[in-house]
Amino acid sequence: MKDAKPTPSVTPIPVIDLFAGPGGLNEGFSSLGEGDNAPIFRTVGSFEMEGNAVSTLTLRSAFRILKRAGRVPQAYYDYISGRTTRAVFEQDEAVSQAMSEARKHVHKVELGQKTRGEVDATIAEALGAARAHEDADWVLIGGPPCQAYSLAGRSRRTNDDQFAFDHKHFLYEEYLHIIERFKPAVFVMENVKGLLSSTNNGVGMFGQILHDLRHPNPELNYEIRSLVVDEQAHELQPRDFVIPAEKYGIPQKRHRIILLGIRSDVVERTDRAVLTETSPVTVRDAIADLPRRRSHISPSKLDGDEAWLTLRKEAIALRPESLSETVLEDITFSADALEVNTAVKTYREWVEDSRVTEPLQHKSRSHMSSDIKRYGHLAWKALELGKSPKFTHLPESLEPNHKNIGKDNTPFMDRFRVQVWDSPSTTIVSHISKDGHYYIHPDETQMRSLTVREAARLQTFPDNYFFEGSRTMQFHQVGNAVPPLLARLIAEKVVETLRLSTNESGRER
Repeated sequence: MKDAKPTPSVTPIPVIDLFAGPGGLNEGFSSLGEGDNAPIFRTVGSFEMEGNAVSTLTLRSAFRILKRAGRVPQAYYDYISGRTTRAVFEQDEAVSQAMSEARKHVHKVELGQKTRGEVDATIAEALGAARAHEDADWVLIGGPPCQAYSLAGRSRRTNDDQFAFDHKHFLYEEYLHIIERFKPAVFVMENVKGLLSSTNNGVGMFGQILHDLRHPNPELNYEIRSLVVDEQAHELQPRDFVIPAEKYGIPQKRHRIILLGIRSDVVERTDRAVLTETSPVTVRDAIADLPRRRSHISPSKLDGDEAWLTLRKEAIALRPESLSETVLEDITFSADALEVNTAVKTYREWVEDSRVTEPLQHKSRSHMSSDIKRYGHLAWKALELGKSPKFTHLPESLEPNHKNIGKDNTPFMDRFRVQVWDSPSTTIVSHISKDGHYYIHPDETQMRSLTVREAARLQTFPDNYFFEGSRTMQFHQVGNAVPPLLARLIAEKVVETLRLSTNESGRER
């Protein structure tokens, strides 16, 4: 990614980002036009409760401020690559100023009724300073936490009598409150596909949320549009709001609800705009060029190259005698893909940065010896099948020690999942922070789960995007985010919807 050259620009459209996480939506909107130092959107307020994500947001905001100023100093790259400390990093004068500015609009706060007054005052001040006049357009983005709506979250709490009263069911009301209080011209709200089937005390949550967003109060109404189905709002079905990311150049089968809301008085000056399907971007396209990493052995006292090679030999020995060790002739990314697949070219231009000389946060996790051998065996089997194998493909000696193994209710049938080279990955979710069983690397010679950087690549975070906190929290942030490249595509459709120009003419209203 190239640094911007300072050029004159008009006032960008302000963006407020709620439940911001590490900044996936934020990154996509903020990136539009910044290559010409003429950003169409500028985030003036980000609100997030988790401290590590707040630190990530702040650092990324400072990066964008530095980029708009003309060039990101080497101090940034020295810090994110581990060549210097945070203290030394912030001694750089340009960095210090950028971090100070970033901290003014990144806010650590838990959204809820107790903090509404504080958040309202902060947003009012930010919008007042950012807009040319009170009626100027602004955009609200974000997605309320999804644990209460996700299928996995609901299944874990099937017998929990208090689940219906979980406040996470109603955090969308904080999003709704901001809409009612500040009346954005446009909002983009994201949530999990499980919301379509989620109920609370017999009431379908999706229908309730859709109704509330359409009619925040008797004097305020919004038209809710799909970004993938070109139909009138009243003709849309619930499934029409689901974006299957792999159809739009994202190397991941991530299906999420995205609602595009247009204020009723703005509707007449808008067009309908939907995303354009592309050729697939695969796991190979996304991560095959990253350096090899062997798995580490847990506990650490057992780790070592010789011990790992022993595990490697043991994994190979479990294969049928007629099959020798697999030799992979082409596991690296091929530049030829750029010539035949424009989606791959777009993706690579988005993630790459020539100033990142070594991949960030690309260290393998430690695994138990038994899991390392399972990963090696299943990744090898995936090459033969062309898809991720099931539990039944494990040799008996590698079966987990579980009382239901071999019975009809075996809970491990899909417990281990290999990401296959030549298709988009499965959904990267926050559970990746707990173990790597669902995220086995497709190179059977590495016998490990994905690194933070590989997960970030599949989520389309640029290579210069640094996640603060422990590795567990880095994984958590990556899994919780909206893919930034998808967010940029959505931002482009908001521009088309509002009939905005991508140059200086016609930007402001």
